[in-house]
Amino acid sequence: MKLNNLEKNNEINLNNNLINENTQKNFLESILGKTINTAIDIGIRALLPDFVEDQVINIKDNLLNYGLKEGITKTIDDAVDLGKSAIGIVTGNFENVSQMQSAVQTGGIIDGMSSLLDNVVDKVKQAGLINNTVAKTIKQGKNIILNNVEKNIENTFNEQYKTIENTNKYINNWKNYFNEKNFEGMQKEYNKIEKQFESIAPIEKTINDVKSIELLHNLIKNNGQNFNLTQEELELVEKLK
Repeated sequence: MKLNNLEKNNEINLNNNLINENTQKNFLESILGKTINTAIDIGIRALLPDFVEDQVINIKDNLLNYGLKEGITKTIDDAVDLGKSAIGIVTGNFENVSQMQSAVQTGGIIDGMSSLLDNVVDKVKQAGLINNTVAKTIKQGKNIILNNVEKNIENTFNEQYKTIENTNKYINNWKNYFNEKNFEGMQKEYNKIEKQFESIAPIEKTINDVKSIELLHNLIKNNGQNFNLTQEELELVEKLK
């Protein structure tokens, strides 16, 4: 299968930007949303140690139903937008994970979560779904929740740094095996890249490198592991250097 056929089938078009602002925002909403949810679970259990599992789950469900779920997403979006402006990214995408982390931290996500928790707890209490004692305990002890949120967010970004570091290492290994025309070695590194790619932050350079390798790898594989490439395919190799 030749390069131009792949392009016609829209498997990948290297001339188009694969990453846009919404892609990165959706990624942050997803990964940080899960991180914050986990932190809130841990925090509520710490604040209400005498409550059984079903009671804790019920409290969490009520908080979600009365605005916590949507509020977390909005808090993330607001923090990202404010943070991007604060660090000088008025238009365009994040170029690396460090910029993502700086934007989230600078955007005041912890302050936003603090206000959100107060508002949602008040709504759930007013609806008669938790009593005044539980509401007061959560609000007065919310720093435990917020500390968990902050710690989990930091751990999430640290995991992303490691994921991108590993991906870049496997990409370089794949290139070396490619230059040696060692398809077995390429396949070993390609499998590692695929595994990392499932959870990697959508940073344009890394994503483009991975997609380019995906295209080249499958070209060679589908061509009987033949490394004799056309001019178009050789130009693609140059993009990887």
